[in-house]
Amino acid sequence: MLTTVLNTAHLPPADRLAAWVESTGLALVRTQIRFHEPDGRGSIQAMTLGSVQLSVMSYTALSSQRTPRLIRQSDPELYQLALVTGGRQSIEQDRRHAPLSPGDLVVYDSSRPFHAKVEPSTCGARSVLLQFPRRLLPLPETAVAPLCGTLLSGREGVGRLLSQLLTSLVETHADVTPADCVRLGNTAVDLTAALLAHQIDRPAALPPESRQQALFEQISSFIVAHLQDPDLKPGAIAAAHFISTRYLHRIFQQQGTTVRDFLKQQRLARCRRALADPAMSSVSIGTVGMRWGYPRPSDFTRAFRTAFGMTPSEYRAASQGTYQA
Repeated sequence: MLTTVLNTAHLPPADRLAAWVESTGLALVRTQIRFHEPDGRGSIQAMTLGSVQLSVMSYTALSSQRTPRLIRQSDPELYQLALVTGGRQSIEQDRRHAPLSPGDLVVYDSSRPFHAKVEPSTCGARSVLLQFPRRLLPLPETAVAPLCGTLLSGREGVGRLLSQLLTSLVETHADVTPADCVRLGNTAVDLTAALLAHQIDRPAALPPESRQQALFEQISSFIVAHLQDPDLKPGAIAAAHFISTRYLHRIFQQQGTTVRDFLKQQRLARCRRALADPAMSSVSIGTVGMRWGYPRPSDFTRAFRTAFGMTPSEYRAASQGTYQA
């Protein structure tokens, strides 16, 4: 679960900078920070994902610099990946400069100096930050170094999958179990590796398990986007990703499920959500089922009852407080 590390809005303006420097130094890495306004503000929440940490940050205009001196004093040897979710900011590392807008991603290395800024003309900024030990990334440092401080898109391909994972973690953090946290942290690192490997056109540099995890996330996203298609079958899914049906089944088996079960779970979850929604009470049961890939009402009723122990109409009545046992 996300816990609040610091919210400077509760502090006197004179104490905010020192508190922000101290808290970000402990939660992230030590940097020299300067707020551009006398009443500069910042907040940070953090969530542990095994060896990985997810942080949600917001801050007014500032300058943050990691200097060679600070690196010599303490270096946890981390990669940090930032997803910008609000405002405009920038980061520079190794003479590479990335101007960042919402939806952009950037990776940087705690072992080399960097300079991050939110300009005074900007009404603050927000970001989601993923950080993890460099040793966890299954790519050679020499391959990653040229990408640090460069602009990466979080709006397409693997970058979009990674952005969706990070934002989903923020939105659903209260429902994530400790075991989920470890698995999701590993997935986030795998997707980061896949994104970087794609940028350097070296997917073969990834170990097989990382490639497979990234492909599973890509296929899962595809399935969710096409759940309304009743003809969404393993053959069509495999063809859309240029793999054999046999390999598709193997990928899902490695995740402890099957393509058929994953499809059914995703469809039924959305049907159940629609049936529990009072705003959709006028939509017929058959229409709900058809909308999520069950063109035949009898198939929908049978699948729903098997999964949840009651028919769709019984579930709708119970969820809206009108069901009589």
